[in-house]
Amino acid sequence: MKALAINGSHRKGRNTAILLKAILDYLNENGVITELVELPDYTIKYCIACNKCLFESKCSIEDDDMNMLASKMMEAGVIIIGSPVYNGNVTSMLKTFMDRTRWMHMKQEMLAGKLGAIVTVAGLRNGGQEFTHEAIERFFASRHMQVVPVRDPESNIFNMGVMGTLFESLRDSEKGNKAKIIWKKSVKDDKLAMLTCQLLAKNILDELKNRAGR
Repeated sequence: MKALAINGSHRKGRNTAILLKAILDYLNENGVITELVELPDYTIKYCIACNKCLFESKCSIEDDDMNMLASKMMEAGVIIIGSPVYNGNVTSMLKTFMDRTRWMHMKQEMLAGKLGAIVTVAGLRNGGQEFTHEAIERFFASRHMQVVPVRDPESNIFNMGVMGTLFESLRDSEKGNKAKIIWKKSVKDDKLAMLTCQLLAKNILDELKNRAGR
């Protein structure tokens, strides 16, 4: 079984990628084949709403990398999508990628039954992570995919998803009464986000094992 992580951040290898890699590392250590796709490495053109996919499971745009990325999605048993928060939503690049999977959805659900998992990260503590998480979750739901939760059902609840932040604390400004944000150097310093990565990875692995045993 293969796990495919798709990084929708314009910044390769940074905070969104760190969270995705934490999940992939756990899966890989437990025998799952993994791959990280950094969307900036690929050319993805906009959907042009030609509606060819209403009649045939095929996209009319063939001179970019989307068909190759679609093949990777088809080969995977679990697809993990990560995005930083841009104006309370996914990045424009990830949205374009999601739009271009329309041909895998309109005539038939080509991703149906696959596992889906979600990673979001923002600078602020409450910077739109939940809205972005919901946008990706709706994408998975519309494709008849099963979203993997982060909670250990036999333990405490820590968070509703992998939602990283670079916010560390506040301190009074030396000039006046305005507070100043103290930032984490990296999302690696967000203990809650790293913990939920481990919980999500464990739940993905458990579900893969359950499916293999059916």
